[in-house]
Amino acid sequence: MENWQEISNLDQYDTPLFVVYEDRVKQNIEMAIALLSGDISRFRPHIKTHKMGEVLQLFSGYGIHKIKCATIAEAELAALNGMTDVMIAYQPVGFKIHRMMALIAAFPDCKFSCLVDNLETAREIAAVAQGKGNAAGTEIEVEPGQEISVYLDLNTGMNRTGFPITENVVAFVTALNEIHGLKFMGLHIYDGHIHDPDPAVRAARAKPAMDKVLADADELFKKGFADLKIVAGGSNTFSYYSGIERLECSPGTFVFWDENYTRLIPELNFKHAAVLVCSVISLPAPGILCVDLGYKSVSSENPIEKRVVFPWNEDLTPIGHSEEHLTLKHIGPKEYKVGDRIYGLPYHVCPSCALYEEAQVVNDHQIEKSWRIRARDKKISI
Repeated sequence: MENWQEISNLDQYDTPLFVVYEDRVKQNIEMAIALLSGDISRFRPHIKTHKMGEVLQLFSGYGIHKIKCATIAEAELAALNGMTDVMIAYQPVGFKIHRMMALIAAFPDCKFSCLVDNLETAREIAAVAQGKGNAAGTEIEVEPGQEISVYLDLNTGMNRTGFPITENVVAFVTALNEIHGLKFMGLHIYDGHIHDPDPAVRAARAKPAMDKVLADADELFKKGFADLKIVAGGSNTFSYYSGIERLECSPGTFVFWDENYTRLIPELNFKHAAVLVCSVISLPAPGILCVDLGYKSVSSENPIEKRVVFPWNEDLTPIGHSEEHLTLKHIGPKEYKVGDRIYGLPYHVCPSCALYEEAQVVNDHQIEKSWRIRARDKKISI
């Protein structure tokens, strides 16, 4: 395997490290734009993978100024870094509504929106928006009588959130549009349950629900919803949805890519742009070594064989994992010693990235700077 990952000044850094390769990030952004035939207006990348202001600034350099996120901290980071259209792809409930209102007040030049999937919560959001005084628990004054932009979140089979696609979407939107204090923007779907390795199978599974979404959108257009938007999918269905001109696409993982999607989505040629670096800290028994990549340093929601892979050291296989340690079985002639540095690829990069306070940034095989993973925090200022 090509040794593109090697870092010449690695001896100046402690491990474990989360390392980002800036040139590869840029190439991934360019490949995503190319999949959309260069139409930036259809691109709304998700911040959840990187959570970094510097990556958002890279987006801005390509003319991308709208973003999708899941947390208030991510939304605030987006507004702080030049994004002007921020979708919070989450239905705010309870105190989160007040935080969202404070966010809207703090960044008047940024257009924020959120998701809803039931009328009760929609009415609660509208009531807070129409209230007077300060948002509860904050020092930021909120103007009364505001209109909040909302998208209807649709459940197309993932059964995580959303109004059921099989029910009367048009009637629901009609009722939603009558709530004073809300502005209906369009429809949102995320179908993360569709991850068949065969892109044709993935497309066939996504198509029935999308046909229903498009038919509902046509009906809503006839009823006067002329500017309705449809925001659809993540990285898993990006190759299919990128070919439907009416859709805004919102992949996230593409920016760093990971081993999971390399295996599940073979038709997308995004480059690995994030690497984990660890050190051998012990040789406790013949054929076994231990590195400092515990599950505080790499996402561990999957079985042990699907947490980190070592493509440059295929003689190593994970066999044990704990908070600060990863034990590896070693089969082969190569000899390892305590202190050796080993490069690995995270199987699921998004939660792995969120375990680190900062990423070390590589250009020309050298760590040149670091980027703070700022929106890993639950709160920035709001």
